Amino acid sequence: MAMDARDIESLIKAALPDARIVIRDLAGDGDHYAAEVVSESFRGKNRVQQHQMVYAALKGNMGGVLHALALQTSAPE
Repeated sequence: MAMDARDIESLIKAALPDARIVIRDLAGDGDHYAAEVVSESFRGKNRVQQHQMVYAALKGNMGGVLHALALQTSAPE
């Protein structure tokens, strides 16, 4: 079962309410996405910590329902 881009965005928004999120379905199959997430919550954190925050927001769906997510994260400029 695939995961919808709106569901991914909703989960991330619930954990990072200020986030600006752009999600693209890379293969058209609902399993391979790219996400750009910009949030003030990332300020002062390294890239690994930022990605861990997004993975935590996905509540265990990463690697299961959501097969692949290419992440680009940053704090606002």
